[in-house]
Amino acid sequence: MHLPTSCCSATAAPGLPATSSAPCPSVAQWQEEGRVAVWLHVPILQSRLAAVAASQGFTFHHAESGSATLTRWLGEGPSRLPGYATHQLGVAGESHRVPCEHRASTVNAWKFPGGLSNPGEDIGDTAVREVFEETGIKSEFKSILSIRQQHQHPGAFGKSDMYIICRLEPSSFNINFCQQECLRCEWMDLDELARTKHATPITSNVAKLLLYGYREGFDKIDITMREFPAVYTGRFYKLYHRELPKSYRNMT
Repeated sequence: MHLPTSCCSATAAPGLPATSSAPCPSVAQWQEEGRVAVWLHVPILQSRLAAVAASQGFTFHHAESGSATLTRWLGEGPSRLPGYATHQLGVAGESHRVPCEHRASTVNAWKFPGGLSNPGEDIGDTAVREVFEETGIKSEFKSILSIRQQHQHPGAFGKSDMYIICRLEPSSFNINFCQQECLRCEWMDLDELARTKHATPITSNVAKLLLYGYREGFDKIDITMREFPAVYTGRFYKLYHRELPKSYRNMT
């Protein structure tokens, strides 16, 4: 996490008092130095120190498998520290004849295969991986078709959920589905999927979007990806957008 120059980062236990009632000399020092905030990283084996930090005005910011991070705002007024991530990202994939599945949990209805993106995993890679894990179908990412945003999602611990549906091109067709996650998995025609009452609403609507793309051209709906160098040396970012004409892509 990038820290402003007026913040500081510390790892427990250095600087914490031995008891929860004793004042913290490090906090006083940081205030004298003009710091406006402190980030305190507590390893899991020193979790008892979180209670000591809380007595000194620290609050939880986030936790990971091996540590928790607490913060204390030292500046004037309410805290201006950024909150932790509050979204999960789900990705699904589909093609002209779509491998669809009945779920073994939640709603038993036809839907596109997909799942949650792993940290550091690109959207297209998630779609390809999840489709293969759930159906045994190998495929290649082509574009993004749609993005759903939903808040207070029960499956995301009450946080917000982003669900991205990608267009894929299959390179294999024999289904070998995951029986732990799916009840059934079949290839379905888009016309059938768009009309059936046994599909989730987003599945039916995106099936209609795919039909439109095949009939009128995917240039009207595709959101494609290009990679560019970032301002940070040696790093790159991926930009998703409707495809630009060559005359605009080649502008200097």
